[in-house]
Amino acid sequence: MCMIKLPEKIYTLPLRNSILNLAPCVHGGLVRKNAQKYDILESEILDFSANINPLGNPFEYSGSCLDLQQIMQKALERINQYPDNQYQEFRDAAARFLGMRIQSGNIIPGNGSSEIIRLVAECIIENGDMVIISQPTFDEYEQQCRMFGAHPLHIRDSEILNVSDELLKKSKILFLCNPNNPTGTLVSRSDLKILAQRCAENKTIFFVDEAFIELSDPAQSIADVAATNDYVFVLRSLTKSFAIPGVRIGFGVASLKMAELLNNARLTWNLGVIPETLGTSLLNMDGGYNSKYLIDSRKLIQKERQYLFELFSRIRGFEAKPSSVNYILVDVSDMLMDSVELTYRLATHGILIRDCSSFYSLGKDYIRVAVRTRTENDSLVKSIGKVLTEWGKEQAEEKLKEALKAASEGTLASRNTCEYYPCHFEGQDCTFCFCPFYPCEDKRTGGKCIERSTGGRVWSCADCDVIHKPEVSQKILDIFMEKGSTEENLKEAWKRAVEPFL
Repeated sequence: MCMIKLPEKIYTLPLRNSILNLAPCVHGGLVRKNAQKYDILESEILDFSANINPLGNPFEYSGSCLDLQQIMQKALERINQYPDNQYQEFRDAAARFLGMRIQSGNIIPGNGSSEIIRLVAECIIENGDMVIISQPTFDEYEQQCRMFGAHPLHIRDSEILNVSDELLKKSKILFLCNPNNPTGTLVSRSDLKILAQRCAENKTIFFVDEAFIELSDPAQSIADVAATNDYVFVLRSLTKSFAIPGVRIGFGVASLKMAELLNNARLTWNLGVIPETLGTSLLNMDGGYNSKYLIDSRKLIQKERQYLFELFSRIRGFEAKPSSVNYILVDVSDMLMDSVELTYRLATHGILIRDCSSFYSLGKDYIRVAVRTRTENDSLVKSIGKVLTEWGKEQAEEKLKEALKAASEGTLASRNTCEYYPCHFEGQDCTFCFCPFYPCEDKRTGGKCIERSTGGRVWSCADCDVIHKPEVSQKILDIFMEKGSTEENLKEAWKRAVEPFL
């Protein structure tokens, strides 16, 4: 009997194309995941990838009268009730916190920044719309807009203030993070007001993310502009300023009419009783954004940021960028190790930093480091020193293997083709660019112990050129070719090839 095989049905997922083509949004490291991966206790991991207030949350701050247990008890007493979807107490507290004649009617409560970004995108974006995103910046703006079919146009953050009216007319939303993540740059209030006016004239929504502004300079906020301008929206977050990333709380600021419509559209009960009660208590702190807690936070950040900046400037291959907030962007393009490898190697030492290769246009040339306490910052820099030392030794071993293999095959490259040539003198031999005897600690070579930029003392070969003398290099190579590069043969090569020249 002949069986006829029917063609299999081909099913496609019943989702919009904008979702099917959506890439995941990449954020910083997770402490628990990395602890398990590298077999390190969670308590021993220092997370410099998360940009939260280094002073800690207000419940740990000695100058605060907030009692976390009392607040949680108050919230739990309402756990058997639905929250009030109007969130009047929270909105009242947010308006008082901001001041500037902002009313509770201007406030849109949110379950963290990402939910509010999605709410705005969902209410404004239509398929095919263009949005302008200042780059490099927070991934969520593009992620949420793409979900609703938008086409992003990337403009360098240094050029965003001069965006043309022609582009504004074609765009539904212009996104700007201020201070910007990851660069740490802060645009002045006066410049933002000019751009806000131009956006309004061209009927473009100006979305300003001020998630970090309490940790930078709150005087540069344009929340009051958003409260009176239908084309300006300001996002605020409690996560970073109050060091509570595990509790998702934020809010938006918009004109009364815009806020009313967005509140109608947001998810019902998007805040549970715990984040609502906790957020209300934090926003009701005496002094608002000029509370003693936030003033002390800004002072600590300014002091420790400058300390880290100076230490980074002394690490070869590190170029720290000026910052106005609690993190520093570092250009590592002059290192022989890229951002991905540096991030991985530090993680094995229990230090998490932000590899910025997922940010638009930054590639593998940048890392972002949060500002933490003095003790923690010192631990970071010392760990960087350890990583660079380990890497240098590995490179010396690898280069030695390559040189021996090339010599055995008769393909040893010209010994003046090293990328650092001439680092000592014309005609030098660069077969052993990475010295196989490091650290010899023999001062007769011209080497010496120096203060390490990352703390402690380290052996420096900067003034030693012995390994680059052609006759020394050739003799070392001959010994290794004949006997191999064992520990004993290293000692013999030192005695027979190097010592006669000291």
